[in-house]
Amino acid sequence: MFGLSDCCDCLQRSGYQQISVGHGPRFGVRHIQCILVFCGLAVAYALRVNLSVAIVAMTDRNATNPDFEEFNWDESIKSYLLSSFFWGYVVTQVPGGYLSHKYGAKFTFLWGILICSLLALLTPFCAEIGGWVFVLALRATQGLCQGMIFPSTHTFLSKWAPAEERGRLVTYCYSGAQFGTVIMLTISGFIASSWMGWPSIFYISGFGGLLWCIFWYLYSYSTPADHPTITQNERRYIETFGQPRRQSSVGVRRESSAMRTPWCQIFTSVPFLTLLIVHCANNWGFWTLLTEIPTYMKTILGIDIRNNGPLSALPYFAMTVLAFLFIFVADVLNRDGAMPLAFSRKLFNTLGMWIPMVALIGLGYITTSQSTKLAITLLTVAVGVNAATYLGFQVNHIDLSPNFAGTLMGLTNCAANIMSIIAPLTVGLIVTDEENPLQWRIVFYLTAGFYFLGNLLFLICGRTSPRTWNFSSTDSDSHSDYSSLSSNDNLNETEPLQHHSNS
Repeated sequence: MFGLSDCCDCLQRSGYQQISVGHGPRFGVRHIQCILVFCGLAVAYALRVNLSVAIVAMTDRNATNPDFEEFNWDESIKSYLLSSFFWGYVVTQVPGGYLSHKYGAKFTFLWGILICSLLALLTPFCAEIGGWVFVLALRATQGLCQGMIFPSTHTFLSKWAPAEERGRLVTYCYSGAQFGTVIMLTISGFIASSWMGWPSIFYISGFGGLLWCIFWYLYSYSTPADHPTITQNERRYIETFGQPRRQSSVGVRRESSAMRTPWCQIFTSVPFLTLLIVHCANNWGFWTLLTEIPTYMKTILGIDIRNNGPLSALPYFAMTVLAFLFIFVADVLNRDGAMPLAFSRKLFNTLGMWIPMVALIGLGYITTSQSTKLAITLLTVAVGVNAATYLGFQVNHIDLSPNFAGTLMGLTNCAANIMSIIAPLTVGLIVTDEENPLQWRIVFYLTAGFYFLGNLLFLICGRTSPRTWNFSSTDSDSHSDYSSLSSNDNLNETEPLQHHSNS
């Protein structure tokens, strides 16, 4: 294993030096920015899942408050409405990454939530005057808006999360998505049954989004350099800690938005292609669980969890709690700074994909209603433990290229969400008889296979050091520096994460 001095020597010989500065404050501006992101993702997911519960009340007035309009939508129309969000969501992933890189993540994130919130407020009105056609168009437009959010989040965090804290802060932020899901699924049923009725589900989530937009506009900044009150010490810590920099550029602020996106090098990068595949494999498994397990439990085990808000929210709640638990475990394992970054990413990614794989195989052998508790436990484990991937592949975009992290997320999330659409369709081809446990077992084996192969590829080909194409290609000495770094760019794969007690 190379020592830190060896690594630094290699970096210096290749035209780069490892910059180390004083550590930042225990709680600083970067943490406030992450709290804003956490709340933003919570609002985004509340806006995303609000229809999942509301549609039950909208199509069956006897299930909740009977004083509000009921719509005669059959199962086919409801499936179109619930999937229409993703039609638009896939389209804006790559443009969202480019726009956040070009104009700043603050504004792409803001516009995504703002428009989506306004459309949520219009949902009851659209349903009344235009029926399901208007609601479908509205949901697809909401998907277009939210397609920019994940790429914007990655771009934002690539500027605000220092290398040492990257996994921790990314996990904190993305756990907001599950938190928003838990809150919305838990309270929506109670809201729909109250005097406010099902329209208030959209009004509350919409106004919540507008309130967040105000705070985000006032207190968020795309980069530390833009923030008016950040201390010099914290800014230097964020911008330089653990990052390889060209010696000629030390102390010089580089505008990444002016850098051209190296599309050809990205699509020929083995670590990036590995990341794309593992993201697709994870989404196949995750969305198979979320979309098909309720049907399996209803037809095989006799449990209808779709109409049980708290039970539906349980896997998401477990995912939120376990995300923080994994952060704690990562900090304990790295207490003495002994855990290499590559080992950390691959360890947590293995936990997040192979434990759900085992749980899925176990689900395939549960065929009686007497095993209800075991089935719910396995489902909760399969979804909840997937939170470990926040410390695995889901932060790897920033590892590979801090300057183009949003673009990488847009590319992989676009492909992964196509898998999210294909996976349920594939299940429909396999399961021709919903009451046949053997057909469901094939589905679970197939999904477990995606989890297994995706993580195996990440273990073999995944990398955590910045790629050569992350850096500006406009420098006159780029060719010599890049070729020199290219032969050594994996040396820091085995370097331990540096640790400061007050980070």
